[in-house]
Amino acid sequence: MADGYDALTEKEKETLRLMARGHDAKSAANALSRSVHTINERLRGARRKLAVTSSREAARLVLDREGGPHENLADKDLGGDPRAGSDDQPGRRRKGAWLIGGICMSVLTAALLLFTPLATDGGGSRDAETAARDAAVESAARSWLALGDAGNWQASYDAAGESFRSANSVAGWAAASEQVRVPLGAVVARNLATIRYLNAPPHGYQEVTFQTRFANKPDAVETVTLVKEDGQWKVVGILID
Repeated sequence: MADGYDALTEKEKETLRLMARGHDAKSAANALSRSVHTINERLRGARRKLAVTSSREAARLVLDREGGPHENLADKDLGGDPRAGSDDQPGRRRKGAWLIGGICMSVLTAALLLFTPLATDGGGSRDAETAARDAAVESAARSWLALGDAGNWQASYDAAGESFRSANSVAGWAAASEQVRVPLGAVVARNLATIRYLNAPPHGYQEVTFQTRFANKPDAVETVTLVKEDGQWKVVGILID
């Protein structure tokens, strides 16, 4: 971590501090008057230097190193595209980065967003309850992703959480999926990377990250966020990078 942190540029640190405070790439771009493409490139470089697969994990590491506080962003406007001062083409988006769903307006803007990593590599002991929960969360994430793999947008919409469905229409979800998911091609392999608990109001969320090899994108990272509704784990957000 020490070498990785020292290798970060000030712009990368600046971006990660915003991520740690609850921003996503789009809102960070808006706050810094940069394009989403530029922000994603900074995050990609930071993840590489810190040897992590998640930008949220990179942000947490920087926050832990610097000892900075989390900020309440619940009442701030995190929407909109950057319009001025961009060091890239305005409105340009990096292909392959996709964030959609109710998670955009819940977890990422929640007050006092904390990250508690849960080991998935067998290191350290976990009680049976935690292991069972992780297995259920992973299974729910995989089942939901499989609906998208099959191009069944209606079923994946119906199976998603309430906040996801309230933020999207079936037509909008299908259009976004056709534009971004379909070009990736068939799944060749999908391997679990991490399961993390996000301690955010009202009841917390589970974030599952997969290292996924698609036919047309061999090095993708899928991040699925789930919430428990009526005793079942439901997807409320998806990021493919």
